[in-house]
Amino acid sequence: MSRYRHALQNRDQHIFTLRMACAVLALFVLITSAGWMLAPRNLTIHNPPDLRTGSTRPWWEVPAPTVYSFAFYIFQQLNAWPKNGEVDYPAKINQLSPYLTPGCVSFLKKDAQMRTDRGELLDRVRVAYEIPGRGYSDSSVTVKGRDNWTVRLDIVADEYFHAEPVKRALVRYPLRIVRWDGDAESNPFGLALDCYDGVPERLEAAPLPPKPEKKGFMQ
Repeated sequence: MSRYRHALQNRDQHIFTLRMACAVLALFVLITSAGWMLAPRNLTIHNPPDLRTGSTRPWWEVPAPTVYSFAFYIFQQLNAWPKNGEVDYPAKINQLSPYLTPGCVSFLKKDAQMRTDRGELLDRVRVAYEIPGRGYSDSSVTVKGRDNWTVRLDIVADEYFHAEPVKRALVRYPLRIVRWDGDAESNPFGLALDCYDGVPERLEAAPLPPKPEKKGFMQ
């Protein structure tokens, strides 16, 4: 009888051990499933412009050329007023708001209203572009931290009143760029312009932009 009793005890202990193992496995499955559900569905990987030599970097690191390109594109679009600055400037702010921090949106809207009140935007046409020969360099971007940068843009801003050139300014703009992991559908870059990171610096005097050529019709 003793032999049978020990056999039953060994069987019960083995069953208990198997049950504990199943419970541990079930717990691991739950933890794994929760981690899988909480993991981001999409990751934004920033690749440097030139991949001929390959690149190894953490997935969250944003290369300086990418930050510079983003800053230049957004700033250039903000300063593109094709017909009437009084209408185009506020429209650009609203259009580009997913790429701007809320503080920057508020600052730009106040700037647009102030310029409108002064009559500086009515029928103004504006275009901005890089000063030739002063594009991206190693000193163009300062890394302030993992999630924020200062970008220096050397920009030519030409303004016209109707077709008459009225202003040409060569300015260095220090722009603050921050990581902005919000709505990936509206802002796939994962970056945002936080307006200025200092006072813009006038670089040099420049002649007014040339008048647009008038093209007639051949008769």
